[in-house]
Amino acid sequence: MSNETEYREFKINEKMQYRRLGPSGLRVSLLSIGGWLTIGGTVKGDPVKEIIQTAFDNGINFIDTAEAYAAGNSERELGRVIKELKIRRSDIVLTTKVFFGVRKGPNATGLSRKHIIEGLNESLERLQTDYVDVYFAHRPDPSVPMEEVVRAFNWCINAGKAHYWATSEWSAMELEEAFRIADKLGLIGPIAEQAQHNLFHRERPEAEYKPIYEKYGIKTTVWSALASGLLTGKYNDGIPKDSRFDNHKDFFNDTLKKLESPEGKAKLEKIRTLTKLAKDELDTGIIQLSLAIIASLPTTGTVILGASSAKQLEEQLLTLDVIPKITPEIIEKVEEILQNKPAQPKNMRP
Repeated sequence: MSNETEYREFKINEKMQYRRLGPSGLRVSLLSIGGWLTIGGTVKGDPVKEIIQTAFDNGINFIDTAEAYAAGNSERELGRVIKELKIRRSDIVLTTKVFFGVRKGPNATGLSRKHIIEGLNESLERLQTDYVDVYFAHRPDPSVPMEEVVRAFNWCINAGKAHYWATSEWSAMELEEAFRIADKLGLIGPIAEQAQHNLFHRERPEAEYKPIYEKYGIKTTVWSALASGLLTGKYNDGIPKDSRFDNHKDFFNDTLKKLESPEGKAKLEKIRTLTKLAKDELDTGIIQLSLAIIASLPTTGTVILGASSAKQLEEQLLTLDVIPKITPEIIEKVEEILQNKPAQPKNMRP
């Protein structure tokens, strides 16, 4: 009698693209699933299992979380669900991030060698796994020498506890410094930058990083592609009960105030116009249009989806039908509505 586990079979989705993540050989699904504000936070128990099962059964192989998401509970929920669903570890690309920590203390946050290594050990315990595929620096830490940061992430790789490392919300200057030090020391540099990128937030991912894309070949793992829900159209006429803005009023307080300003009202009008364009030109919704435009960019490695239910995730997966329809003509019409295309910088020279 065999004791070998019968794992759930990974289903290749013919509509899904699998892109190499930056200069690495790691292939990730163009659409992925993340745990920020939902998994382990507002969503617990069986609904988490339904979300991950839906993602896995639709060809998503990239699952993103962080030590700070729901104070570590996002990692716990994902670890539990992956085990219960009998997902083979090698079938998924599992990532986590370090910086904010889960408790107070002088060494419990930031990017010291101590927190990078100890934080990863604790994350692995919560995730119930021996390694993560990509370990992200959740924010830059100017209080720590960059050489210490680069060496610590490489130690995690050499110890077999991570396959790659990456960054999140770093400036182009900070990325350049990390690459320069890694090259000088013969170490591995970051393979990706996890950046906020949506139709209203474009300057950093489309302009500031342009020289970094060209020089080092990294790609972005995009978060907030729907502008925290603004680009779903659900906030066009106020804040619905139990919506993300309603459930996390403290976090989104500044955003809520800005929506009442003339600039905010103009943004909502643009969303209404984009919604009409999506329907008239592509027979789809603003959700799918917004995700498809960001996903279609060659600098995008994966677009991290946030979902509070399997049904919501299925709605976002309809984006796969829209991506092939994003033509230069459609982009031009979207740009006419947005009027916010970033100016392109001059190339950075080696």
